[in-house]
Amino acid sequence: MTELDGEVIVVTGANRGLGREMSLRFAREGARVVLVGRTESELEAVADEAEEEAGTGESGGETLVVPADVTESAEVEGVVESTLDAFGRLDTLVNNAGIGLLSIEDGGRPTHEVPEERWREILDVNLTGVFLCSRAALPAMLDAGRGNVINISSGLGRYAAPGYAPYNASKHGLEGLTKTMALDYEDEGVNVNALDPGGRVDTAFWDHLPDEERAEILQPDVMNDAAVVLAAQGPGGVTGESMNAADWEERLG
Repeated sequence: MTELDGEVIVVTGANRGLGREMSLRFAREGARVVLVGRTESELEAVADEAEEEAGTGESGGETLVVPADVTESAEVEGVVESTLDAFGRLDTLVNNAGIGLLSIEDGGRPTHEVPEERWREILDVNLTGVFLCSRAALPAMLDAGRGNVINISSGLGRYAAPGYAPYNASKHGLEGLTKTMALDYEDEGVNVNALDPGGRVDTAFWDHLPDEERAEILQPDVMNDAAVVLAAQGPGGVTGESMNAADWEERLG
């Protein structure tokens, strides 16, 4: 039995990259994982792999595929309803879904050249989506008196890089939202923290890099250990903090 045996964990953006890797790891740890994303076929592939690799916990390793757009409140509420109908609880929410100019256009633009629709699209997914998912999931955690919200951030939530105004703004906003939610629920048994990889990761964001450069950056499983220890926290755990994966592992590992 592991610390996550039987826990119910919702992961957004679970169909690829960091979300896929965390979902597979949670399943191996015996958790029941709700896979959320916009591409059902990719989610089903993750579910098949997760169940093959699942831990041996009596109730662990199950998956539930719930296709949804995190920017649509009705679909997000449907994710939580499906989770509670299937498993009767919701212990951890991992707000992982994210996009940026790199994943959409393979490069940045100076602020005055960013189309309004791109700005809104990135802010909607990276910040409003986190708000909508958290707002939907928190009541179940509050009813249980325990829970964890893990917001996947970036170093660009603490500093900036030229050419990426929408992404930088969304991640700075996410950092503020994380701290606010932590204060809102610090006496309610719910921990809210931000986690980032600690550098560039070999995901679709960096598809434009040459193969030799991609081989030298972080692998998509870089946050797995940190995500597990954060999800395993009980009431009164560390909350309101933002660190990269290595620092979280040192802090809680």
